[in-house]
Amino acid sequence: METSRIALMGGTKQVTNGEPAIEQVKVRVLPDGRIARSDAARYLGHQPKTLAMWALQGRGPRSVKVGGRVFYFKDDLDGFIRGP
Repeated sequence: METSRIALMGGTKQVTNGEPAIEQVKVRVLPDGRIARSDAARYLGHQPKTLAMWALQGRGPRSVKVGGRVFYFKDDLDGFIRGP
């Protein structure tokens, strides 16, 4: 399994010179591009429960179930961040 450091798209942090910077989060991306719900939630800046509720309501990024576990693809998460 590969662990990647990915920029959190929505979050910013203040740095010492006053310029906003993109916050870095560490998420695990499987070789086929899948991301577990907990890592996907961290990537989006939400709680895993929020993604679970969105899935029940038919909202949020597309998810896939593999062996009873829920995964998201990074491209789908990025598309969700960009919007329609």
